[in-house]
Amino acid sequence: MTETEDVTTPMPENTRCGFVALVGAPNAGKSTLLNSLVGAKVSIVTHKAQTTRAQIRGVVTEGEAQIVFIDTPGIFAPKRRLDRAMVDAAWTGAGDADFVALIVDVERGITPELESLIEGLKGITHPRVLILNKIDLIPHEKLLGLAADLNGRLTFEATFMISAMKGHGVKDFLDWASKRIPLGPWHFPEDQLTDLTLAITAAEVTREKLFLRIHDEIPYNATVETEKFTIQKDGSYRIDQVVYVTRDTHKKIVLGAGGQTIKAIGADSRKELMEIFDTKVHLFLFVKVREKWSDDPERYREMGLEYPQQK
Repeated sequence: MTETEDVTTPMPENTRCGFVALVGAPNAGKSTLLNSLVGAKVSIVTHKAQTTRAQIRGVVTEGEAQIVFIDTPGIFAPKRRLDRAMVDAAWTGAGDADFVALIVDVERGITPELESLIEGLKGITHPRVLILNKIDLIPHEKLLGLAADLNGRLTFEATFMISAMKGHGVKDFLDWASKRIPLGPWHFPEDQLTDLTLAITAAEVTREKLFLRIHDEIPYNATVETEKFTIQKDGSYRIDQVVYVTRDTHKKIVLGAGGQTIKAIGADSRKELMEIFDTKVHLFLFVKVREKWSDDPERYREMGLEYPQQK
């Protein structure tokens, strides 16, 4: 290769690239919206509140625009160290983005959590957009009243009424965002959908299956870590994961009688991972008790969170 040769892949001219933070109260539908925007599952979705912990980025590249959507943890009143780390991550995501999208569950309306969130957003100088989610669940007249009320409390550049679950109105928001992000080079390859590593993606999928199966019986601070992720000679993946719980009683629940519950969780996770990775997956799950894992800085680093010094 001579000094004048250029082996870089040219990008379209006049490219745009920007970051959009999705913020809201727990279970407002941020993860469902992110998956709908990306067109693939990049963030776990459960009925249990506060299952998104760190910032998860979904990447959408259309035409000359690349939008990096940040799915932040739900913002709520923190009670424990892990709670505060999650809320800090959410506010950091909002502060770092080019603009912020407030996701509101219209069925719940204006709750104390939402009012607190609106107060916090007043300190964010970036442009804001309002997204009213789950619009199929309330009458149209009530929806218009809620939109007017929220726009009276905070300045928004635009208001979108969507159903993230059904995909209604999502494309309108995507088109709007693609025209308003700044000019600049793309941050990710055109075909990349998320910044998650394979190991973290695998852990998130298993954590989702864990919560979906036994969400009423264990606290949300159970966690899953991928200890080993090996690509075998035949192209298949061997994944070794540990489910950490804080009590022996929780371990018994996760294992189930004769190990049936953990086997079912593993089967559900393996099936989805094979669909995501498009290859055979050998998944091995272990359950361990670590009473104070939520006070261990290493566990926070594994989850992509900053470790708060105070509980």
